[in-house]
Amino acid sequence: MDSISTVDELEELIGLPLDRVRRKVRNSLSDFDRQWLAASPFCVISTTDAQGHVDASPKGDPAGFIQVLDDHTIAIPERPGNKLAFGFRNILENPNVGILSVVPGRTDTLRINGTARIVRDADFFELMVVKGHRPRAAVVVSVEEVFTHCGKAFMRSGLWQPETWNPGDLPSIAKLAQAYTQPETPLADLEDYYGRSYAERMYRE
Repeated sequence: MDSISTVDELEELIGLPLDRVRRKVRNSLSDFDRQWLAASPFCVISTTDAQGHVDASPKGDPAGFIQVLDDHTIAIPERPGNKLAFGFRNILENPNVGILSVVPGRTDTLRINGTARIVRDADFFELMVVKGHRPRAAVVVSVEEVFTHCGKAFMRSGLWQPETWNPGDLPSIAKLAQAYTQPETPLADLEDYYGRSYAERMYRE
């Protein structure tokens, strides 16, 4: 493989951004950013520990789940999960985070970079109640960079085009669970576990 090892080599390959592209990177949330976050039901948070090990964790809730506390601060609720808490553990070692916020049907995305801390309770938790359940914690992010990312990746992938979807071509989550974590459990029991009741349990332990 012909690898790139210097910034000069990289810039020779891809070129430099135009001034108008550089100008899109801001250090505070605009009214348009607030509108976007109010419409977004999904994001991915990227974190890195002190040794450089990376995690990218998906977060989702009803649209507007990312709370804008002020022009420089957002908060993302934490719901019951698998308790591995890779992202939380990373934040405790290295507070730098990157967030990719998605709105279904839109090919552009909103990117936010900053520093994070984990909060176990705050007044704004009342705004994060879903189906009667408060979040168990929240990631509060001090915004350092925010910008809209163009839609080329989503357009190239055809992500929102249903005619390109083939979810049935892959093993079900129940089959994956049996293969990796619960080989002794009958597949029918796992299919039942990950069926309708799974959605009903999402906000409970």
